[in-house]
Amino acid sequence: MVNDALKYLSSIVALTLLFPLVAQAQSRNVQIETDLGVLAGTLTIPESERVRASVLIIAGSGATDRDGNSPGLPGNNSLKYLAESLAGLNIASLRFDKRLIGDSASSLLAESDLRFDTYVSDAVLWAKFLQRQIDAPVYIVGHSEGSLIGLLAASKIEVAGVISIAGPGRPACQVILDQIRERLPPDLLVETETILSRLNNGQTVSSPPPELNPLFRESVQPYLISWFQYDPASVVAELDVPLLLLYGSTDIQIDIADGERLLAAGTTASLKIIEGMNHVLKMVGPDTNEQIESYSDPALPIAGELVSEIDAFVAK
Repeated sequence: MVNDALKYLSSIVALTLLFPLVAQAQSRNVQIETDLGVLAGTLTIPESERVRASVLIIAGSGATDRDGNSPGLPGNNSLKYLAESLAGLNIASLRFDKRLIGDSASSLLAESDLRFDTYVSDAVLWAKFLQRQIDAPVYIVGHSEGSLIGLLAASKIEVAGVISIAGPGRPACQVILDQIRERLPPDLLVETETILSRLNNGQTVSSPPPELNPLFRESVQPYLISWFQYDPASVVAELDVPLLLLYGSTDIQIDIADGERLLAAGTTASLKIIEGMNHVLKMVGPDTNEQIESYSDPALPIAGELVSEIDAFVAK
């Protein structure tokens, strides 16, 4: 009986470490008006008399919404779970749908007019909104592409620190090529390299191959050109607030070497590797099928160590 009780207690402790218990919190939908249309988000505030800090959570690339989901991969809820877990530690959060995505889709801006700096400006607006809502230090949390958005936003508004999760350490042009290199036949790989080279030099490409249109359609090329001009390491080198770099050991999209490059560039940076965490913040092994399934599995909790590292960073 004693052994059974100890086993039961151990299992409860393990689950708690994996996914911290979530305290009661209030979440409500919020909006901000801009000259280019309404932006929508979710503000989560702990039901506590002491809110220690607040974080602005910026989602990754593509049509990823405020919860960490996208139309092709619905339901992993990684950023929603992150907000809820932080609330359990008396940390408020604001996560939002980027312009042209989710409930922020009703915009006066056409896709062909979208630029990377548009997202940066929007992040600054949301950070200012968060500062008005909650009297607590504001941190920026950027995931994947959102890391660079957050780093640039932090240079335009006073924040207590930046937390970069799975942030690329190289220009996006290089990252995209590395991510799709193994998935393309030789002829399309050559086409992709040519297109990326032209975009990287500020030149658009007419009529990309149909197979590459989702990534390189003509309406999105100006955005890619504006994104490719930034080297995250150069941005980090100019940062003058504390920076926490978080990477998962089973991330199949962004390598730990990206974090090491940013660490070497930054004077205020620290790097933490979370064993077993993948790109969508879930505890998943290297098996390809498990990885793919995790991108749309809401039953998988996020890595508990991710939350505890953010908690420790804020506590400093």
